[in-house]
Amino acid sequence: MDFQILFSNLTNPTLLFFLLGVIAVILKSDLEIPKSSSKFISLYLLFAIGFKGGQELAHSTYNNEILYSILFGLFISAVIPLYTFFILKRKMDAYNAGAVAASYGSVSAVTFVSAVSFLEVQQVTSHGYMIAVMALMESPAIIAGVILIRKYSQQENEQNSKMRTVITHSFVNGSVLLILGSLIIGLVADTKQAEGIKPFTTDIFKGFLSIFLLEMGMVTAKRFKAFQTHGLFLSVFAILIPAFNGSIIAFSSSLITENAGNRFIFAILAASASYIAVPAAMRIAAPKSDPGLYIPMALGLTFPFNISVGMPLYYAIVTHT
Repeated sequence: MDFQILFSNLTNPTLLFFLLGVIAVILKSDLEIPKSSSKFISLYLLFAIGFKGGQELAHSTYNNEILYSILFGLFISAVIPLYTFFILKRKMDAYNAGAVAASYGSVSAVTFVSAVSFLEVQQVTSHGYMIAVMALMESPAIIAGVILIRKYSQQENEQNSKMRTVITHSFVNGSVLLILGSLIIGLVADTKQAEGIKPFTTDIFKGFLSIFLLEMGMVTAKRFKAFQTHGLFLSVFAILIPAFNGSIIAFSSSLITENAGNRFIFAILAASASYIAVPAAMRIAAPKSDPGLYIPMALGLTFPFNISVGMPLYYAIVTHT
């Protein structure tokens, strides 16, 4: 691993603001981000990455690589829950195993944004269609997780677990809908007209991301206490599984694309865990699962690991293979 890259990432302002949020809770500070502002920033980030991706996609030359990339992303999202479910089921029931597996098969838009910022520091670019890949990777993991829950529990008799409801919800979930909608708008929008909102989607992006991660640090510290009671197993899982997934995909993605930025994005998508779309879907699909498990795992352990150690690790693999 390039320790200069690691040091650069550890001193990245976005990560430092995340740590500030954690420290604020530890010190019992009265620092807080108003809920209305937090929701606005979340919507802004999703809108900005979707729109910029659509604009880049509009200027992309369509070829087999785009199709293969989408299929590869869908494959990753569907396979990760299949093997992680059986690891988890050794220590917990099918409901929680399925929900956690779905979280780790799905993706984190905020981790994706942080990865794009990381690439900018390295002066490496990824293609705009990777936004579409990310958005499409939300649903397969949710569906796979629900299928496993239904197969290994009595949930098929529960009305709330109807597969049609789950599939519909996974696509109309606010985060997924906004990313996909913004992507389509960016794709069809006139280039000259789109230039008018470029300062809003580009120039202030990192500032809003820093404030968002400040709040994520506070949320992480508050929820982590509930997670600690569940033992060492889940803590190890929340770090080793993402590291394994990200490393394997960083290496194997060379079969799909030669672009280092795309390969790095594939790796971080495979390594990330959803703490927005999956919890929302699991309220319907698996109400017996405990969000006190998979949310702190994704937000309190996997997310910090990825933006501090994971990204330099995956980038090193990509650039040396």
